Amino acid sequence: MTDHRFTNRLSEASSPYLLQHAHNPVNWYPWSEEALALAKAQDKPIIVSVGYSACHWCHVMERESFENEDIAAIMNEHFICIKVDREERPDVDQVYMDAVHAMGLQGGWPLNVFLLPDQRPFYGGTYFPAQGWVKLCNQIGGVFKNQRTELEKSAEGFMQTLGKSEVEKYGLTVQENGFSKDKLRDMASKFAENFDLNKGGNNRAPKFPMPVIYSFLLREGSINNNQASLNHVERTLNNMAWGGLYDQVGGGFTRYSTDMDWFVPHFEKMLYDNGQLVSLYSEAYQKFKTPLYKDIVYQTIDWLEREMTSPENGFYSALDADSEGEEGKFYVWTLEEIEEILGADAAVLIDYYNITGGNWEQNKNIPFRSGEDQLIAEKHDINIEELQDIVVSANHKLLQARASRIRPGLDDKILTGWNGLMLKGLCQAFGVFKEDKFLEMALKNAQFLVENIHSDGKLKRNFKNGVASIDAYLEDYTATIEAFIALYEVTFDEIWLQYARSLTETTLENFFDKEEDLFFFTSDQSEKLIARKKEIFDNVIPSSNASMAHNLHKLGILLEEQSYADISLRMIQRIDRIVNMAPQDLAYWASLYSNLTYPTAEIAMVSSNPQVAMHALNQNFIPNKVIVAKKPNMMSNLALLQNRDQINDQTTFYLCYNKACQLPVNSVDEVQAQIKS
Repeated sequence: MTDHRFTNRLSEASSPYLLQHAHNPVNWYPWSEEALALAKAQDKPIIVSVGYSACHWCHVMERESFENEDIAAIMNEHFICIKVDREERPDVDQVYMDAVHAMGLQGGWPLNVFLLPDQRPFYGGTYFPAQGWVKLCNQIGGVFKNQRTELEKSAEGFMQTLGKSEVEKYGLTVQENGFSKDKLRDMASKFAENFDLNKGGNNRAPKFPMPVIYSFLLREGSINNNQASLNHVERTLNNMAWGGLYDQVGGGFTRYSTDMDWFVPHFEKMLYDNGQLVSLYSEAYQKFKTPLYKDIVYQTIDWLEREMTSPENGFYSALDADSEGEEGKFYVWTLEEIEEILGADAAVLIDYYNITGGNWEQNKNIPFRSGEDQLIAEKHDINIEELQDIVVSANHKLLQARASRIRPGLDDKILTGWNGLMLKGLCQAFGVFKEDKFLEMALKNAQFLVENIHSDGKLKRNFKNGVASIDAYLEDYTATIEAFIALYEVTFDEIWLQYARSLTETTLENFFDKEEDLFFFTSDQSEKLIARKKEIFDNVIPSSNASMAHNLHKLGILLEEQSYADISLRMIQRIDRIVNMAPQDLAYWASLYSNLTYPTAEIAMVSSNPQVAMHALNQNFIPNKVIVAKKPNMMSNLALLQNRDQINDQTTFYLCYNKACQLPVNSVDEVQAQIKS
């Protein structure tokens, strides 16, 4: 509960998470020069408390400890207290999460770390119950005053670990072993060790969507004709789409499932998950032609447009799990509500969404599907088309009824990298489904990024209330570059490749470590923290180094820029040993590896309507391709389009592999045959 008797410096923040703490009795500061200088001036240790707005246990710890005046008094007496939104400042989060791991502790959020006045960490943890937190704060306050040398020793040890580069830590030496389909199959078999062969995903809860994994398996399965990989992609995507993980009524995926069946979600919805899942389901539709996947893409983009798009056409970050202090309250239904709202259609929907007197908790139902549409249709003496019409109509009525409820909190900050992930998803969805609305949303979002986030080849991380205040991180650059490449490949407007090149040059100048062939997470122009990290491993967002390696590989071909391709190759060669050893943690690198097992299909199209040709080409899944196009007699700056024109006054496709070209053809079927041969 907000207590306006207290106001701290977070009241001036743009982050909704920081603003939630603006009226705590704790004298919070944002991460800032002011707070860090004050710690040194007053010679006080620092508490850095990191969280994010949709984090359930962050809210619990605030309620139990940070809103408690007695506990706040102890924190204020002994410490300079700093609150960090991990989504705005992933660099700070990354450094101190690594510190907690170096302490041998489990990471997570809320992340609470104790620092010396010079920012060196000496202790930390995640959620602490109020009694334990009070005891810990008092103990550390006393030790700092009376036995400070002990804390200094601890900090020194952790700094040695934090100071190691990722290359040193993981033994990342360049391996020139080549790239083989057999090794690719071996990687897939390592993933298969953890398959849940019943419901898809991994064989333990909680279950996260992790689209980057299924994107790799889709590629490996297609390249190697590995039916086990392809079956698992279908199994996983079907069950995720049928489960409570997916908002059956309103669209959009929640962050994870607490159980093995994708049934009970942690109800927060994150933009980064949904952007990647729109891409994945679009690609899976190309491969499998499953109508369910198309429905998921359309419904998720409807949710994006309805609930997550700002007036400026940026995309918001997240929706909380909680409303009215209760997790999932906005999304669950009683049997009586379903009957009252749907009337004559209720009986069908009760079966379709498995509604009972309470399929989750007493008289609380999470809609989910069994996938047995034919059986449900037969039971109610209707055909599949009539069932689908009833479901669409019922969802509309339920959505209208739900709109009158108190909504979960909206994290309305706009983050560049996350917008890039969704922008790429919209481009891929448009490429596959030919839905003009998807391209319109993509172009508006891209224009928003150019006008509000981008300036002179550099990006900002965030946007809120008309202000972009934080320098962008590597993940912002890589996701935006990927999105602009994807936007070129569905519009063929070369301005998007020009932006991609400009941003790539910035990353090479300000982020790249030439000695280690990898990119730092932070720019050399940005604030210096106690350690400068490189992100190697995937998390819920793909590794920013892997993403950059993908970009350099693709731009190397599109722009005929050999230096880009050379850097990408050195990057994957440096990761070669660990991606073969532990691909489960490096799935986006594994996808790049898959692209290097055979030459990229370079497809140049000359057509009076390039988008029609592009849509036709995108009706099939081609895991490793670049597409360029122009209209007849039109100038282009791209080498792949030089001396290319229509033949027989028809759309003409030119297919090349590694600078060796096939004969030009006039139909998608012919170019597909060339690709397969």
